[in-house]
Amino acid sequence: MNQKIKVAVLGGTGKAGTYLVNELLRQGFSLRLLLRKPEHFQISNPLIEVVKGDARDYKAILTLTEGCQAIVSAIGYREGEPTPFSQATQNVLRAMPRWGTSRYIVLTGLNVDTPLDRKSPQVQAATEWMRTHYPKTTADKQEEYQLLAESTADWTLVRLPWIHLTDRAEAVKVSLEDCPGDGVSAGALAHFVVDQLLEGTYVRQAPFVATI
Repeated sequence: MNQKIKVAVLGGTGKAGTYLVNELLRQGFSLRLLLRKPEHFQISNPLIEVVKGDARDYKAILTLTEGCQAIVSAIGYREGEPTPFSQATQNVLRAMPRWGTSRYIVLTGLNVDTPLDRKSPQVQAATEWMRTHYPKTTADKQEEYQLLAESTADWTLVRLPWIHLTDRAEAVKVSLEDCPGDGVSAGALAHFVVDQLLEGTYVRQAPFVATI
């Protein structure tokens, strides 16, 4: 995919999203960011266009994705609010055909299951822990995967362990069956996502990505 595409970003101010936005800007991508409170956004860059709205609102997603050739979701969950993951992806998948967009990359947790999985006892235990302690978010992320799997979009669901907030651009380990480490640096993750925008190695797949 051409590097000069315009990318719509959801969750661009979160812990992973911030590093991703900075890397996309460093590599010269034009961005449209969906922000609920754009007045708090402090980055000023001619490559950034801000759209005010919520990922759970289809009209906001439709506005955000117009003119974009790819979409990346790094949205997180705020305690006390409805889980946003499946609704956001449902909105994105609905909007994409309107603008002829096909590429969609989603960041999620290692607790999402797919038919190819052969999770180690450690990763399976972490999955069960999330199901027990965060049943709503875990179920919603699983539903998000099902929406992607049943769609015709060129999606990639990036499954992640603990994200370490560092710029270190280490080489990542990737597996379609089991998480290959206990953590991933945000800098390395950002590079991986950009690589997927440019190369599309894992289209319609759900790779685990780790550096540690």
